[in-house]
Amino acid sequence: MTETDIRPKDFIREAVEEDIRTGRFGGRVHTRFPPEPNGRLHIGHAWAICVDYGIVEEYGGLYNLRFDDTNPVKEETEHVDAIIEDIRWLGFDWEDRLFFASDYFEQLYEWAEQLIGKGKAYVCDLSPEEVRAYRGTLTEPGRNSPYRDRSVEENLDLFRRMRAGEFPEGSHTLRAKIDMASPNINLRDPIMYRILYAEHHRTGDQWCIYPMYDYTHGQSDSIEGITHSLCSIEYEGHRPLYDWFLDELGIYHPQQLEFARVNLSHTVVSKRKLLRLVNEGHVRGWDDPRMPTLSGLRRRGYTTEAVRDFCDRVGVGKTYRIVDIAMLEHCLREDLNRRAPRVMGVLRPLKVVIENYPQDQVEEMEAINNPEDESAGTRMLPFSRVLYVEQEDFREDAPKKWFRLAPGREVRLKHAYYITCTGVIKDEAGEVVELRCTYDPATRGGWSEDGRKVKGTLHWVSAAHAVDAEVRLYDRLFTKFDAEETEEDETFMANLNPDSLEVLTGCKLEPRLAGSPPGSRYQFLRQGYFCVDPDSTADRLVFNRTMSLRDTWAKIEKQTADD
Repeated sequence: MTETDIRPKDFIREAVEEDIRTGRFGGRVHTRFPPEPNGRLHIGHAWAICVDYGIVEEYGGLYNLRFDDTNPVKEETEHVDAIIEDIRWLGFDWEDRLFFASDYFEQLYEWAEQLIGKGKAYVCDLSPEEVRAYRGTLTEPGRNSPYRDRSVEENLDLFRRMRAGEFPEGSHTLRAKIDMASPNINLRDPIMYRILYAEHHRTGDQWCIYPMYDYTHGQSDSIEGITHSLCSIEYEGHRPLYDWFLDELGIYHPQQLEFARVNLSHTVVSKRKLLRLVNEGHVRGWDDPRMPTLSGLRRRGYTTEAVRDFCDRVGVGKTYRIVDIAMLEHCLREDLNRRAPRVMGVLRPLKVVIENYPQDQVEEMEAINNPEDESAGTRMLPFSRVLYVEQEDFREDAPKKWFRLAPGREVRLKHAYYITCTGVIKDEAGEVVELRCTYDPATRGGWSEDGRKVKGTLHWVSAAHAVDAEVRLYDRLFTKFDAEETEEDETFMANLNPDSLEVLTGCKLEPRLAGSPPGSRYQFLRQGYFCVDPDSTADRLVFNRTMSLRDTWAKIEKQTADD
């Protein structure tokens, strides 16, 4: 029995299976993902892609990547390339089925003329403000445009002149002729085309009129032979319009299905808000490790497997949800725990001199690379008279239950020896800058021959062999759980976490990390998971903290199970 066999069926899979059973679409399954190239993909997009592609994987279908490039004012080739990279990173392959809505501009134009010829579309001279005023409200019907009853001949002439560039922006639109009194506002003569004098990233200045998404979407699906057009729930009210265009044109008709959108806590995914964070310098770019973008998650050290595991666990529903970011972090910890090599890294170093250790001696201590993976083997760590430990692992006035270093206290150095603190050296300001210790030669490997035990185990790095590094400690970007729900710009910005980034310099790492290529992931013992940042050079090693070791979601799951 496979994972697919035991997975509970959601309403989308039930609909697909019913269509296969009845022979609708000839038993085919063909989905698509239609991103707009006006920004970068984020975790919400990853989830939608996993829904689209997951259906195809389960039912042996086809998958298209189609860019909805109908607004040249905001779209860039740079975003196209980044989106392609992100989807490939997720592990999805559209083979030779990469399309653009702009591929269909001529066909969409011909179909628009066809609707005009049927008396189902007209050219309107109302300004954008007037269109909104005529549209009505949720409780009041709209009013017919004074240009609604133009003849077919006049509408065709005006539309062709729009294409020829005879009119200024905002002066004319092409609108579908449906019903201004419809309770569904989307059917109140929606705009099909608007005039935009902007160079398109693919078609250049070939066009000066561009189709709207609602007009483009269904017809693009039809051209590509899509069977199941999967959309987020906000398009449910647009489905009657999707159907209307296809039915009036009399062309192949896919089925649109809507699922509820999913947001992540302590972040935002609105493109407008993400763009503001980038443009105003609150983050270092679209791939800032604090961003919910796939490029940001990748730079922070997230794995494809963890992201897809998260998306599978979220599942598909009809109710909008905010998923706790702790669940995403839990998926990552589970994955990295299995694959990340263990290393020693001291982030805030405190010098330790072992006074009874031979001055020039260096020993090699064997250390396990990953206790979760025996095949990872072991490595050798250099041990010498002068070491670094964490500042927070020493307290001069330690309480009774303090199990780390303090004057007269004995601790274990991981994989090495037991040491005892015998002295403290301070600077002129009274800050502790160095510890003097002794070691017990009979405890090599971190175990006592006489059977005595210590409760504290510390990580460490040999000073003579340490690699210097910069370490960036990231926290959640927003302090508010439901940050996305804050609509007012100033309130939304007020929830930014001022402590979302701390940069540490002078960190000391074990020598095996020298020259680690960008993207390499490790678990720093007792510290968390870290990833080499692309800012690293041959002379400068930079690490991002991907995740701490503390797993709040695992505790939530356990509490739920216990209850």
